[in-house]
Amino acid sequence: MAAPIPSLASRGTQGVSLVEGPPALRDNRAFKRDGSRTCKVMAFSPDGSLFAWCNGQQVTVVRLPGGEVVLQTEEHPRVVGILFSPLSTYMATWEVIVGKGPPYPNLHLWDLKTGQKAKSFVHKRQTDWEPQWTDDEVLCAHAVNEIHLFENGDFSHIARKLDVQKVAGYKLSPGPPPHKIAVYVPGQKGGPSFVRVFKCPDFATPLANKSFFKADKADIRWNKKGTGLLVLCATEVDQTGQSYYGEQNLHYIGVDGVSSIVQLSKKGPIYSTDWNPDSTEFCVVYGFMPAKATIFNLKCEPVFDFGTGPRNLCSYNPQGNNILSVYDDSCVKFAISLTLLLLALAGFGNLRGNIEVWDRRKLQKIALVQAPDTTYFAWSPDGVHFVTATTSPRLRVGNGYKMWHYTGHQLDEKALGMNEELWEVAWQSYQPGVFPATQLSYQPARAAAQTQEAKPAVYRPPGARALGHTSPTKLHEEELPQNERMENKDENLSKAALKNKKKREAKKAKQQQQAPMDARSQEQRDALAMATHILGTPPPSVTSTAVSADSEKKIKGLKKKLRQIEQLKEQQKSGKPLESNQLEKIKGEAALLKELEQLELGS
Repeated sequence: MAAPIPSLASRGTQGVSLVEGPPALRDNRAFKRDGSRTCKVMAFSPDGSLFAWCNGQQVTVVRLPGGEVVLQTEEHPRVVGILFSPLSTYMATWEVIVGKGPPYPNLHLWDLKTGQKAKSFVHKRQTDWEPQWTDDEVLCAHAVNEIHLFENGDFSHIARKLDVQKVAGYKLSPGPPPHKIAVYVPGQKGGPSFVRVFKCPDFATPLANKSFFKADKADIRWNKKGTGLLVLCATEVDQTGQSYYGEQNLHYIGVDGVSSIVQLSKKGPIYSTDWNPDSTEFCVVYGFMPAKATIFNLKCEPVFDFGTGPRNLCSYNPQGNNILSVYDDSCVKFAISLTLLLLALAGFGNLRGNIEVWDRRKLQKIALVQAPDTTYFAWSPDGVHFVTATTSPRLRVGNGYKMWHYTGHQLDEKALGMNEELWEVAWQSYQPGVFPATQLSYQPARAAAQTQEAKPAVYRPPGARALGHTSPTKLHEEELPQNERMENKDENLSKAALKNKKKREAKKAKQQQQAPMDARSQEQRDALAMATHILGTPPPSVTSTAVSADSEKKIKGLKKKLRQIEQLKEQQKSGKPLESNQLEKIKGEAALLKELEQLELGS
């Protein structure tokens, strides 16, 4: 049986529409485009069989691929949030409460078999409105300061309560039974915050418990099998003043009670974390720019270091082991997939972005492509293709999306008009195993790079154009991936060559020890290098700077001694008897004056 062709949904000023692809994008003839310019939300069901949207007048749910209407209601035209249950049995909708009267139910659970409401709640916050289901839909959880659990689709009464007060976040585990739930409770009155993991329905004793003192908020991320989770803790303010994002730490907690902090090799924010779908490793992007990307195993040991680059997000594709990440000078996306074992580095923002696609297993570059002005990236459900998009409000011009193959070829493109905006694109989702494994196809990276536009020439001011070509000075030195770093292979050298090499290294180390220390910061050295490049004048040498500083220090000391001598002479005039050592100081005044004169002339 042939694999299905996934659909791609788009929402913008042209309304909501569906296209089929890859490789080529073509309109889904079974779906009638909604041309309303007020569509606030759209969503696919987890198995891809249903598609829902709200156009400001009604909520509509259709069945794919035929397009038959499953549910259509005008009862709640202001819906801004839609979520399907894992087996597509229920749909949750959320709308903003308006008016000054008493709050009314604004979170509704719809039974899609009957088209009727199964349950309604009052939930004011938009940040955590989504109810959570286990994969088999046996449990449904809703947070109201404590966790309420409903069982087997019976919403008439609360089956169980997880009585942990002041819960600020929770996550039901994916995967088969036994089901687990992790809860986060922030610290009270100087006490520690904590994350606890319970097995449902035994809430008396936690399976695991982890306390944190530096945690104003925490993000819980389960692996796909529900055997472990990552907790990203962050404070609102970084007391060291090194980051705008607050101080962050990453912890691993296993359901067997084992926990560990993830030791990161570079200081700075933690931009993103994501689990490999096989639940055996996770990827982290962290550190001040250029950020590092590293894969860790379940012991929190680094498996592979991708070096540094402009990165800020990581995401595994549905099949697993393909890593994709896009980068430019502003921001980044990083993703991974299992079937094709690919790695790509990518970056999004208002600058031109590159996408490097790598073989994850062999860690070899497959393709190098360019996706200018990208603000959104997502893998296709087949794990072979991906989409990049320019969306509003991040960028209000040049909106549209492009379809790519992992080898770096652009397959198709949809560009919007000058006055049109694209707000969102989303792939149709599928259950695991729908798409067969694909054999990895290699293409030289340079072949994909040849299709890119030529880089613009570096601007040189008129006064510096006569200096000829000079190598640009980098503000930051980037690290290569660990398998590309130069390693010393002394075993391949002859005895004479090895001896000469050691002599050169010893001589270089001696010169570095004898050279005066440069107290200037890296930013100051970069500024001096730029001034030299533009003006053609050498920066002040480190030696002269060090000598000048030493002379100033001596002059300051001599003047201090002369002031003390003046005070002693005043005391002597007033008739106060002086000690012998004080008289010796007065006798040495002439020598001090001569030394001071020589130093001032020399400086």
